[in-house]
Amino acid sequence: MSVPDTIRAADAIARRLYAAGCRHAFGMPGGEVLTIVDALEAAGITFVLCKHENAAGFMAEAAWHQTGAPGIMVATIGPGVLNGVNSIANALQDRVPLIILSGCVDAHEAETYTHQVLDQQAVLRPITKATFRLSAGAAHVIADKAVGIALEGRPGPVHIDVPISTADAPIPARAPAPRSTSVPTAPAGDALETARDWLGSAQRPVMIVGVDAMNEGAGTAITEFATRFGIPVITSYKAKGLLDERHALSLGGAGLSPRADAHLVPFIQKSDLIICVGYDPIEMRPGWRDIWDPRSTHVIDITAAPNHHYMHQASLSIIADCAASLSAISDGIEPQDAWANGEVAVIKDALAADFPKDEAWGPAAIIDTCRANLPDDTIATADSGAHRILLSQMWQCTQPRGLLQSSALCTMGCALPLAMGTALCAPDRTVASFSGDAGFLMIAGELSTAKELEIKPIFIVFVDASLALIELKQRQRQLRNAAVDFSLHNFAAMGQAFGGAGHTATNRAELVAALKTAQTADTFTVIACTIERGAYDGRI
Repeated sequence: MSVPDTIRAADAIARRLYAAGCRHAFGMPGGEVLTIVDALEAAGITFVLCKHENAAGFMAEAAWHQTGAPGIMVATIGPGVLNGVNSIANALQDRVPLIILSGCVDAHEAETYTHQVLDQQAVLRPITKATFRLSAGAAHVIADKAVGIALEGRPGPVHIDVPISTADAPIPARAPAPRSTSVPTAPAGDALETARDWLGSAQRPVMIVGVDAMNEGAGTAITEFATRFGIPVITSYKAKGLLDERHALSLGGAGLSPRADAHLVPFIQKSDLIICVGYDPIEMRPGWRDIWDPRSTHVIDITAAPNHHYMHQASLSIIADCAASLSAISDGIEPQDAWANGEVAVIKDALAADFPKDEAWGPAAIIDTCRANLPDDTIATADSGAHRILLSQMWQCTQPRGLLQSSALCTMGCALPLAMGTALCAPDRTVASFSGDAGFLMIAGELSTAKELEIKPIFIVFVDASLALIELKQRQRQLRNAAVDFSLHNFAAMGQAFGGAGHTATNRAELVAALKTAQTADTFTVIACTIERGAYDGRI
């Protein structure tokens, strides 16, 4: 069988994405993207029909977490692209390599045809790493650029606007040689010697680990480094599990909980060496701003990009690979007896006491019951809200990417599609999403997609008929109750209506029974856990 000399420009994009490891694309097609969809399918990339582009973006993110290949979101002209803006902005802030393929009319058509037409590149330019308008002559180059820009440095979204006629335009099938991938770098010279001197003399070192380290796959290096030198590890919420949280040196996650910060921040301030490993403070609350003075405490900041955030400063800034940097800094250094007075065990006990698991029923009981009755390697996803803060402190991750969430943009409506994309790409793993009732209502229509895909995630819903976190802030400011409460709804029935299973739990025993049934079900399961309003008071 002869190989054609020419392909469509859309095929060049699809083939490059397939070569990058992509096997799924997610979206809602319109007439302007039909050639794109056809090209993806022809290349071996399955198109998953979603019910909303925002959900498509989060399902694509989940695919990336499981495969390491960029996520693909497809959106048609105008409202399709605009529907996806939230998940695209999330990809930028949460460091997700998302390729957005959108359809648009040809330039000459746009001069006289205005229906649904807007400057999509202008809309997406502030919330992407790059945006391209596909041209036939540069199709191979643009495809290669998009993959490289999305994945390298701090990952993020890249947009390709595809004019209708360009998608079908014939181009040479043979692509130019792709750009070689950059290799990991490590510090050297005076900076390296300074870091080694500080490590060798530190008595109270601490590591703060973030999303850059997760994206670089630095978990093994972090575990070996922390264990060898006896250094306690605090992670951002996204980096949970880079050090198994059952480890004696793990202090768990930090980011949005004042209750946890009351222990973690003073502990950090007692240290004599702070090593930030891929720590990107975009995930952190304002209480983490300038909590140390790099003029009086040694601070080493190893990151994928320069510090333009000014949320904190360092004594020594290293833009390099996290694992390679830790190896270079530690090579030949004799470990000290760090935190010799048992301070690490003390703070672990204090954190455990402040997030107790022994309540009869409520949000902490729900989290504890799920953690105890689901496998250790369960992949959890979390929507934004009060439950996410509590979950991020209580949910123990044994491995990286064990808890997926929007922790930079902090959007609602992400947990369900993140769980669906995960279940699709990791069918042998137990997947559980945790949503507040309002966040679940935002995205409930995607239950139909879960049924169509024949996936079996477990959707946990905290039902209190209130925007619990906002209502709590409202009371803390002594403002009147307004715009935060809504009606109770039958979430179990919603699951059943879309062809899944549905249960309602009002105590631990009912939740245990529902979880047991869900893990052997042949479909997805919605478990509605009813709690009292105000149940998060004093817990986050």
